[in-house]
Amino acid sequence: MTTYHCERAWLPEGITQDVLITVAADGTIDAVTTPDRAHPQGYPQPPVDPSLLSPPTDRLAKGRPPREGRGLPEGVVSLRGLVFPGFANAHSHAFHRALRGRTHGDGGTFWTWRERMYALAAKLDPDTYLALARAAYAEMALAGVTCVGEFHYLHHAPGGRRYDDPNAMGAALIQAAKDAGIRLTLLDTCYLAGGINTPVSAEQLRFSDGTAQAWASRVAELKADATTRIGGAIHSVRAVPRAALSEVGACAGPLHVHLSEQPAENEACLAAYGRTPTELLSDAGVLSPRTTAVHATHLTAGDIALLGASGTGACFCPTTEGDLADGLGPARELLSAGSPLSLGSDQHAVVDPLVEARALEHGERFRTGERGRLSPDELLTAMTTAGHAALGWPEVGQLKVGAPADFVAVRLDTPRTAGCLPGQAMFAATASDVDTVVVGGRVIVREGAHMLGDVGSLLGKAIEGLWA
Repeated sequence: MTTYHCERAWLPEGITQDVLITVAADGTIDAVTTPDRAHPQGYPQPPVDPSLLSPPTDRLAKGRPPREGRGLPEGVVSLRGLVFPGFANAHSHAFHRALRGRTHGDGGTFWTWRERMYALAAKLDPDTYLALARAAYAEMALAGVTCVGEFHYLHHAPGGRRYDDPNAMGAALIQAAKDAGIRLTLLDTCYLAGGINTPVSAEQLRFSDGTAQAWASRVAELKADATTRIGGAIHSVRAVPRAALSEVGACAGPLHVHLSEQPAENEACLAAYGRTPTELLSDAGVLSPRTTAVHATHLTAGDIALLGASGTGACFCPTTEGDLADGLGPARELLSAGSPLSLGSDQHAVVDPLVEARALEHGERFRTGERGRLSPDELLTAMTTAGHAALGWPEVGQLKVGAPADFVAVRLDTPRTAGCLPGQAMFAATASDVDTVVVGGRVIVREGAHMLGDVGSLLGKAIEGLWA
C-alpha cells in the first residue's frame, strides 16, 4: 500500500485539510483518513503546522514541493496544494491535436476548418496515429486528465480500404492511452453519410463502414479491459440517416452524438425531416441517461426540455467552441432541466480542464450578463463525476473508499494560485499548476513531468512529421 498526505483534498463532503489517502495494491482507495471536521469550500482554513506548509528552501528554489512532508510518518508521500479527483475529458478527437496553431491564417469558418481537418486525416496510418495520440494523451495527463472519451471515426485507410485488422486505428488509440497511463473510453463512431441525403465524399470514405450493420459488426470485435471501455457514437444527424439512428443507438455502453453544433445542421434537419436534430433523436429513442449530446449549442426551448426530461447529458467544449466560432450553448438551462454537464477538449486548441471549467462559467456570463451561473461545486462535478459517468466509469471521480485511486494535486503556491481560496482554485489555476497525477494508484505525472519524458518533443516529432 501507498499512503499520500494531502494538504487539502476535495472530498465528497467538501474541502478537507490534512487528509491521508491510502491506496491498495489493486489501485483502489483503501482508506481516507481525515480530522474530525470538514471545511466548506471557499472558506478560510484553520491554522495548521507550518512545517506542512513550508517546503525546504532548496526545493522552494526549484519551485517544487517536497516529496516527504515534515512531521509525517516515513514513507508517506506529501501532496501539496489541493488534491482533486481525476479529471475526465469527455470529448476528444486525438488527431485534431496536429491542427493546433495551423488553422488561423485566413479566418474562415467551421466548414473551411473542416477541409483542413480532412487533409490531416488523410495523412494518418496506425503507426503515425499511435505516436500522435500517445503524445496527445500524455499532454492531457500533464493537465490532470485521468480518463478520456475518444470520439473515434478515423477507422479505415484513405479511400475506405480496410486494414488487415479492421480496428487497427482504434487499437492504436487504446495502446496510446495505456502508454500515457490514462483510462480510455473508445466511442467508436458511426459515419455513413456526407450530409443529409448526401453520400460520403472521397475524404470521408475512411470514416465509413457503409452500413450500420457493418459498423456494429466491427465494433463488436473491440474488447474492454481494466483501463479501456467501449462505447458508441452517432457522428451527427448529418452523418447517420434517420433510418439508422435507432440501430446505432442500441449499441452497448455509453452513446455520444454531436448535436446542433452549427445552425446549418439545424436548418438542414428541419428542411429534410421537419424536426430539429434533438427531436429527430428523440423520435428514434436515442435520448437517455447513457447518452451525451456533445456541444448542444443551438437548441430550442423544446430541445432543452427533451434533453433534460430524458436525462441525456451535455458535453460542452468551450475552448473549441470559441476557437471555431460555434457559439455559446445554454449550459445553465440544460443543467437545471436535468441534463448532467461534462467537459471536453474536442480539437485540443487548448488542453486544460481547469480552463475549460471556468470558460464554461465565463461563457454563461457572456451570454447572460450574470456571474455565478455555475458554482464551483457544479464545475467540479462536470470535471469529475459527471464526466466519468458520461464515459461509462460511474465508479470513478470521487475520493472515497473503494473508488479507483485517480487524483490530481494542484499547487496553490504558484504565481497563478497564490492567495486564492482553495474552493475557488478552478478560477485561478491552470494545467501549469498540476504537480502530481495518479491513475489507478500509479503515479504518471510527478513534479509536473510525465513518465514518458519530454511531452513537447513527443508532440513536435509526431506533428511535424505529418506536415512535412
